[in-house]
Amino acid sequence: MRRKWQWIRNGTVLRKTKYALLGKEADQGLLFKLFIYVILIDTAYIYLNPLFFMISTMVKDAADLVDPAVNWVPRVIYLGTLQEAWVMLDYAKAFLLSTGLTLAIAASQTLLCAVAGYAFARLEFPLKTFWMFCLLLTFIVPPQLTILPMLLAASELGWINKLYPLLLPALFGHGLKGALFVIIFRQFFSTQPKDLEEAARIDGANVFKVFYKVMLPLARPAIIVVFLFSFVWNWNDSYYPAMYLINAQDVPLSLGMSKISAGIEARIAENGPTVFDEPIKMATSFLMILPPLVLYMFTQRYFVEGVERTGLVE
Repeated sequence: MRRKWQWIRNGTVLRKTKYALLGKEADQGLLFKLFIYVILIDTAYIYLNPLFFMISTMVKDAADLVDPAVNWVPRVIYLGTLQEAWVMLDYAKAFLLSTGLTLAIAASQTLLCAVAGYAFARLEFPLKTFWMFCLLLTFIVPPQLTILPMLLAASELGWINKLYPLLLPALFGHGLKGALFVIIFRQFFSTQPKDLEEAARIDGANVFKVFYKVMLPLARPAIIVVFLFSFVWNWNDSYYPAMYLINAQDVPLSLGMSKISAGIEARIAENGPTVFDEPIKMATSFLMILPPLVLYMFTQRYFVEGVERTGLVE
């Protein structure tokens, strides 16, 4: 009987110890989750605060803009500033031009950088290390050092105020951040098993068929990452369009926004500021960033998965 009660006491102690350990783990898990949520909320505030300020400023009327008591929430939603920015940008035409140009560049860079990345990862060719070094140089050298000879070449070919200088580098896998995209594809293809290529070669596939039939379908995560990076960076780029489209009538949204901002600054220097100067800048910026925001809303899941699978986190 005494042994039986001893077993019961031992079992009770074990259960209490087990419950105590579980409670401690639950408390640690709750504290860790709370810490993570605090970090995420702070980070989200840092990134979203300028966007909220932009939207709040562009929908204020003159009375709210000059009233120091109105900070974030306007008394009246005024859309006249947004309409004025739409007209100043010639938004419909500029949006179509920016979309067509950016999609063409992003698609070309994605496909051709995939070819180059596969070649650096899987193929053997003469001076492979040297060409990889040259690729890294194009990634390191700032564009301000190469823009002058590119401008002279475009002028000799009669391509100033045309879209050819913006499209042509992408057709050769270069363009804005092209070297980085090649490195991303090289990193992805280097991690794939070689058995897939060997099996395809045994079946009689040449190197082109191995790439397009076997390796490229596997590169969907890298394709999504590179395409989205290329789309956003070329959409926001105003440096190269400002160099080549000097006196062009139809310009992308990025260059149109820069011209409006420069015009406002020149008018302020000549005639003084007005109450709607900042709201106009905010409205043009909002119309500029709206399409990438909408695109990311629908592709964020694939983008995050692609970043994880391509090894960019490492």
